[in-house]
Amino acid sequence: MGQGQKRSSDKKEGKKKKKGDESPAPEDGHKCRVCCFPLLVALLQLLLGVSVTVVAFLMLAISPSLLARETPYWAGIILCLVSTLGFVLYCITYLPDERTSGQFIGKILYFVLCTIGLVISVLAMSFAGHHYSQTSGFSCEQVGVDCVCKLDQNDPIARTFPYEGVGDCEAITGTLPLYFLLQIVLNLAQALVCAVGAFIMWKHRYQVFFAGLQIGSPSSQQWQKV
Repeated sequence: MGQGQKRSSDKKEGKKKKKGDESPAPEDGHKCRVCCFPLLVALLQLLLGVSVTVVAFLMLAISPSLLARETPYWAGIILCLVSTLGFVLYCITYLPDERTSGQFIGKILYFVLCTIGLVISVLAMSFAGHHYSQTSGFSCEQVGVDCVCKLDQNDPIARTFPYEGVGDCEAITGTLPLYFLLQIVLNLAQALVCAVGAFIMWKHRYQVFFAGLQIGSPSSQQWQKV
């Protein structure tokens, strides 16, 4: 009698362990898929977008005569908008087959905006790289409250770059190049995050990287590349 009770109790414990091991598996997989993307990508886009915008306005504080291509606040603002759409997409109920029109439209818009953000980040990075190399070779002199810079002081017909409202030319030759270098790093990170977002969205949308035709019975699920 004692052995029979032990065996029955062992069987019950074994069934409980099996149920405990098997039940969390689909929940963890679903949670991992939803929480990592697009929430993580959207958070990175928001942080980088805010950082780019703040650095751009700090550059404008040095001199109000800086051009828009020299202070890419527009790139940061656009990335903040893209991240907002990512948060909205995260809040939509996950359906693997895109059975809701809201999820389908959100995925398409997020993919397109990530691609646009990638192009804009590369453009802002190229502008920042050009102006970094330019300002690194400046020779500046103070003229009243302005700072007038040249690439070659010995050339009488060299192009001049006036910066209004600069009390010290050290801000142009020292601080401004550091801001340009920081913009290069931040926009490079933005471009990589947008590329990852577009890549993952494409993979979630199509699951494979080619369009195919389904042949054979539906149970076999055989695909042939065309």
